[in-house]
Amino acid sequence: MPLIVLDPTSECVPSTARMAPALRSLAGATVGLLDNGKANVTPFLDHVETVLRSAHGVRDVVRRRKANMSAPAAPELLRELLACDAVVSAVGD
Repeated sequence: MPLIVLDPTSECVPSTARMAPALRSLAGATVGLLDNGKANVTPFLDHVETVLRSAHGVRDVVRRRKANMSAPAAPELLRELLACDAVVSAVGD
């Protein structure tokens, strides 16, 4: 039986998307918290929200939950989060 060697490299075209510029400060900012829907993400994001408000002066927090933990967030949910200065996407297991 012949040995078959598979090429593990991807043939995908690299994304042209870039990271958003870093914020100079979170003071007065609106931060979105995106919940993946798993059980332990809520207490984690509760703590993140507390720290963001108390230690970093975040003004508003917008919390949203994905409808399906294994699928991408819905376009309308992502459009809502675009209004935020920063977004934290959390995975809880």
